[in-house]
Amino acid sequence: MSVSWLNKVKWDEYGLVPVIAQEVGSGDVLMFAWMNRDALAKTVALGEAVYWSRSRKKLWHKGEESGHVQKVHEIRLDCDEDVVLLKVEQAGAIACHTGRHSCFFQKFEGSEKSGAWNAVEPVLKNPETIYK
Repeated sequence: MSVSWLNKVKWDEYGLVPVIAQEVGSGDVLMFAWMNRDALAKTVALGEAVYWSRSRKKLWHKGEESGHVQKVHEIRLDCDEDVVLLKVEQAGAIACHTGRHSCFFQKFEGSEKSGAWNAVEPVLKNPETIYK
């Protein structure tokens, strides 16, 4: 099997590429993560998102603990070939480890002098019950 398509990606000095997971249909940006070559190859092979966990230093099959897998419908590479976009179907409607639909649930509101980040999406499932 030829993996020359992996060589087109501009990996950073750590062998990683940033990845945006976007929900098919709604267009919601669900999360941001990283992939290495193995993660991207496994994502293509499985049809489900596999990321590289920088904190755990290992591959992370999204939903391996929570069951909230991301079925990949499409994979795109940006014009600079250094960012990957996954268009996914999110199982259980929860992408964030906080139990929310999206990791981008905090919205800046206010001004430069009196602004604050406010949670604008509800918790759909208690995070303590998500992970076994």
